[in-house]
Amino acid sequence: MLTSLSIRNIVLIEALDLAFHGGLGVLTGETGAGKSILLDALGLVLGDRADAALVRAGEAQASVTATFEFDRLPPGIREIMSDAEVDVEPDEPLIVKRRIRSGEGDSGASSKAFINDQPVGVALLRDLARHLVELHGQHDDRGLVNARGHHALLDRYANAGRKGVADVWERWQAAERDLAAAREAIERAAADRDLLLAHLAELTALEPQHDEEEGLAEARATMQKGERLSGDLAELQQLWAGSDSALASLRSAARRLDRIAAEHPMLAEALESLDRAVIEAGEAEDRLARAAEALAHDPAELDRIETRLFDLRAAARKHGCTVDELPDLMRRMRGTLDAIEGGEAELAGLQRKARDLALDYQARAEALSVERAEAARKLDAAVAAELAPLKLDAARFRTAVMRLPEDRWGPGGMDAVEFLIATNPGADFAPLAKIASGGELSRFILALKVALAEQGGAATVIFDEIDRGVGGAVASAIGERLARLAGGGQLLAVTHSPQVAARGTVHYMIAKSNEGTVTRTSVHLLDAHGRQEEIARMLSGAEVTEEARAQAERLMEGA
Repeated sequence: MLTSLSIRNIVLIEALDLAFHGGLGVLTGETGAGKSILLDALGLVLGDRADAALVRAGEAQASVTATFEFDRLPPGIREIMSDAEVDVEPDEPLIVKRRIRSGEGDSGASSKAFINDQPVGVALLRDLARHLVELHGQHDDRGLVNARGHHALLDRYANAGRKGVADVWERWQAAERDLAAAREAIERAAADRDLLLAHLAELTALEPQHDEEEGLAEARATMQKGERLSGDLAELQQLWAGSDSALASLRSAARRLDRIAAEHPMLAEALESLDRAVIEAGEAEDRLARAAEALAHDPAELDRIETRLFDLRAAARKHGCTVDELPDLMRRMRGTLDAIEGGEAELAGLQRKARDLALDYQARAEALSVERAEAARKLDAAVAAELAPLKLDAARFRTAVMRLPEDRWGPGGMDAVEFLIATNPGADFAPLAKIASGGELSRFILALKVALAEQGGAATVIFDEIDRGVGGAVASAIGERLARLAGGGQLLAVTHSPQVAARGTVHYMIAKSNEGTVTRTSVHLLDAHGRQEEIARMLSGAEVTEEARAQAERLMEGA
């Protein structure tokens, strides 16, 4: 609920800090004292248009800060703040601030908005407004006047099974999306069937294998290297072959040295070195032979490998993939063809699922329509019982439950719901928003809220001059109903009626004062004596009489 409102330099208000409480708070004061300024200031933090005319004369800027406190942040507010990526702890107050700077002329003001000191857009304030404050007054288009909320209000009144309908609706729509996607996929695949078969036949004939390209490329490189080195290898092998080769000479020298090595130690050492040379030369001969064998190439095999590489790479370019991805592409093609062949069976299953969910939705929505129709009759009777005490006995109220065309069905069912009124006998029913008299509209809304026995979606409800043009028993009836509604939350009423003011648990008096050429508006929280004096003033006018004080006391005691 709204716990405080701080205003700086708004029209006639220089500086004002107000604390609010639960229950019924009444705001009174003489005509022109500035009650509308308070509502205009509150409207700023609710996202209303920033107007330079609101900035107090002679000041460059103005600001309004409103604090809302909850036992726990309502889900609707949490969702809006989460979507906007504004961090607010569940148990901390919501401090909404709007600052405006005056522009040229009467408009063109610039403004900035903050929530808990975090900069936000004004659109976010408007989104939050319906959860924070429900304002009913002259030409108001929020709260119960807005037909978009009538659906949920009637369902809440009926305790209807709306959630089950919404759940089935979401599942039905998901099944329809799956069905449409499957149809599109099958149609698209079927259109490409011949081309798909031709591509698959080409790839099947080619039989690409994973990692085949790398192996073929390595084999080709080795063969090409052998082709390039073949002359050198032949010459080297010739040096090792025959009786006059270097290796044969080494071996002959070793045999001759072996015969005389015993004659001298140095000859023995020479023989050892020569033996090692023969061994190393022999190993070199073996390695050369193995290298020649490894680098040997078959021109026909090289041609086959190069042709294979060309074919694989050409296929990869054709299909826009790598050679290694060709086997997976074949599998996907086979899967697509299989899907075309088996698609009709799958499609039939999806069709059955969508049809079953559609029938389930329709059955639940039909049952919900019946609940709504019954609840509408009860609500109409309950509102009708409230109209006469509020001086609306000639008026009629009707809850219209209308079947929507199928293309407008949704998670809320297949009905449109709207509250309609007729203010005079024989007059046609019309939406609440089209009623001519603001006072009548406020009293209609009060009757409706009493019948619904709930405060609506907002944490704070404000009625602006709901008692305009009435008095006596009607004003008493309004006050009694306002007090009843305020019992479970917070309700603020701007009133000129002493009967309504006497019902308040908290009383604020709005006054205007002049100091030379400077006019100021102030707000005072009244104690019991102050309340009696203010209610007496409302009863008697400018001069407060003892009789008026006694009447005020009786009203307060009766409340």
